[in-house]
Amino acid sequence: MKYKRILLKLSGEALAGESGHGISGEILENFTSDIQSLVEMGTEVGIVIGGGNIHRGVAGAADGMDRSVSDHMGMLATIINSIALCDKLTRTGIKAKLMTTIDMDAIGEHYTYRKAQQYLDEGNVVIFGGGTGNPYFTTDTASSLKACEIGAEVLLKATKVDGVYDKDPAKHSDAVRYDKLSFTEALNQGLKVMDSTAFAMCMENDVDIIVFDTFKVGNMKSVVMGEDIGTKVTNN
Repeated sequence: MKYKRILLKLSGEALAGESGHGISGEILENFTSDIQSLVEMGTEVGIVIGGGNIHRGVAGAADGMDRSVSDHMGMLATIINSIALCDKLTRTGIKAKLMTTIDMDAIGEHYTYRKAQQYLDEGNVVIFGGGTGNPYFTTDTASSLKACEIGAEVLLKATKVDGVYDKDPAKHSDAVRYDKLSFTEALNQGLKVMDSTAFAMCMENDVDIIVFDTFKVGNMKSVVMGEDIGTKVTNN
């Protein structure tokens, strides 16, 4: 096992499955199975999950909604997904805690980084709902922030593609995937690994980012074991 403590960023859009919205029971089952394999080998797992399968703050603002209002709706969407994942994990027999950046005592415990670290030390999977708790910040930024606060060795960004490409592989058949990049190379080439705030936070705090395909069952475990899966972005 190469990484002992990780921050896993899951895509809300991926959770929707083929329907494109809502929560797919099959995808939720696959996520849970992959997370269980990490827990069973002793990995300490923190999770941030997006809310794009329900509502995306930026998309709402683009349609004329007030940005702050839309982002708060997006934060609530991440909490809905977090509740679903936490419930599935606990029903599978995995110890899991849901912590929220927004006060919602009936749903989850209010987030503090010391308590989160304690739960991880005790073997719990800790799910962080509500983004940063502030509008104008993405769940990418929330992931980077939580990774730094809990002392994660790596941020695993689970996406619909199998890594970082020089251009959109869905539009360009000649797109080239990178196995490894430095933060500086990614910046100079304008590669969209994460949003700029999230990217800068990882770079400044020496938190490696690995972008990999979330739909291939077993990829999470392979990444944590140190196999060359996806694209690794690092200062080294």
